[in-house]
Amino acid sequence: MKRLALVTGGTRGIGRAISIQLKQAGYTVIAVYNNDEKAAQAFTKETGIQTYQFDVSDYKSCESGVEAIVKKHGPIDILVNNAGITRDTVLQKMNYEQWFDVIQTNLTSCFNMCRQVISSMRERGFGRIINISSINGQKGQFGQTNYAAAKAGVLGFTKALAQENATKGITVNAVAPGYIQTDMLKNVPEQVLAQITQQIPLGRLGKPEEIADAVVFLASENAAFITGSTLTMNGGQYLV
Repeated sequence: MKRLALVTGGTRGIGRAISIQLKQAGYTVIAVYNNDEKAAQAFTKETGIQTYQFDVSDYKSCESGVEAIVKKHGPIDILVNNAGITRDTVLQKMNYEQWFDVIQTNLTSCFNMCRQVISSMRERGFGRIINISSINGQKGQFGQTNYAAAKAGVLGFTKALAQENATKGITVNAVAPGYIQTDMLKNVPEQVLAQITQQIPLGRLGKPEEIADAVVFLASENAAFITGSTLTMNGGQYLV
């Protein structure tokens, strides 16, 4: 029986690549999205991966969404917490909604989703949880106190949850990407993007498929002895 993988933010950008490569690796994949139904439908038509729509920043929405998935497809074996947003501005100009929305979507969503699957994983003695953090959660970034705080919180969350569940056959790890070629960078001016690229020793942006490769590895039996770890993937831009 195929293992079931759920990817939040799974129809676009890094999440899209993760969903596709998990399917190629032999998993049954469910991709969760929130807003763009048209894009989700196109994604399913192109890839054959089924999608579900719910808001990962809202606990009740996650509860009902995961319940519907489990009822139709069975228990979730691999959870990839990938959903994320940005609301960039310096703190003295940041309003409460910009802070709250980023924390809820990027950090609280990890609790909301993990809480739905952890008991079942513990009962079955198997689980893979992979949380997508960021280089800016490791080093900070001007104009991103909200985003950096959320992504740093993901790393602490990952380490604690890994310790709580290691004896139950569940691994919990994080991936911290650097600057990756996704829609999120399309709004960055070319001059700024060029400056960023100059700071990367490998001399280029990362590819979504490279992050997906790491997630597929962490979901596999080959990574069974890895838990509580952060895989840093930023082309050498920030070394930890």
